[in-house]
Formats: sequence, structure tokens, C-alpha cells
Amino acid sequence: MKKYNSIELLIKLQADVRQMILEANYLQSTDPGILLQQPVAGKWSVIQVLEHLNSYGNYYLLAIERSLLQNKPSTGAFKPGWIGDYFTKLMKPGENGRIAHKMQSPKDHRPHSHPDAFPVLTTFLEQQHYLLELLERAKAKNIGGIRTPISISRIIKLKTGDVFRFLIAHEQRHFVQIENTLVAVRGTTNKYPATLPVM
Repeated sequence: MKKYNSIELLIKLQADVRQMILEANYLQSTDPGILLQQPVAGKWSVIQVLEHLNSYGNYYLLAIERSLLQNKPSTGAFKPGWIGDYFTKLMKPGENGRIAHKMQSPKDHRPHSHPDAFPVLTTFLEQQHYLLELLERAKAKNIGGIRTPISISRIIKLKTGDVFRFLIAHEQRHFVQIENTLVAVRGTTNKYPATLPVM
């Protein structure tokens, strides 16, 4: 299994998070009616997708913060665990932006039918800035030696580096869904403005 330089990995993950912050900032200037509109009956709106992501952030950000309190200094290298690596790769969109494997969301992570748009967006952005801070703190820690319990079972603990990777891959997966939802709702091929910067 591929071994990473832990600092380089964390810097790359920070860049991924910053890109999603840019896209979420754009969503703040979008008509709330568009953000709340479901593309078809039974499919999530943009805000429902973000509310789903917030539910994961509510658990994982605090769980990671607690894990990083452990006194385990960085070793400079990170080797993924096979379970964490498997689920990260399963979750992450392909280079073509496609989602290869459809998955059902757990009941406790399903969004409400008609959430208010801007509080959900605000919470998402706050969580992403918090995630950036945790990634920064993690640069001084052994992200392979420190483990974090997962949301479906607190008994199961994965390497914290893998939890970061999985959490961010999960967000990237759903940002593909957000882009596709915007296209469907607007009836256009333009997901975001051409001027939206890419990190």
C-alpha cells in the first residue's frame, strides 16, 4: 500500500477543503429557491446535501479534535490502513468527476425535507474552516498512530489520517452531486461561473 509524506498529504487535503469553501461561498450568493429545489421528487436539493454533510461534521470534527489531544508526535510518514484506504477510494469521485458506486445514507444522516438555506450553508462553512484548523494541528501529530472512532460504531477506530481522507472524499463526492443538482435545476450545463477559481 502506498506510503505518504504526512505533511504533504495534509497540505493536499487542506487544498481540497479550500476548494469546497470556494464553491460554498459561491452558493451563498445563489438564489435560495434554487438551493432548496429538488431536481426530481425524492432527490436531494443542494441544501439537503449540505445538511447531510453537516451531520457528519457534527460527529467527526469533535472526534478528530479529541484524538489529536494524544501526545504522539509526527513520524513524517503515513501508511493508510487497508479498511480506511478501501472506504476512501470507494467514496472518492473518479478523476472524470463521476461517482462509480452509489451508496445509501444511514437514517441518522438523512436531511430534512425543507431546511432553511442559509443557516445550513453557514454551518457548513464554519465546519470547513474548523476542518482546516484540525488539518493544521495534525501536522505535528502521528496521524497513523492516533486513531479516531467512526460514526457507525464507536468501537471501530481508524487511523486519523484515514478519517481525514475519508471525510474529505465524502464531501467531494457530494459536491459532484451538488454540481449535478445545479445543472438539473437550472436546465443548463453551467455548474459554477467560469470565474470560480480552482485551488
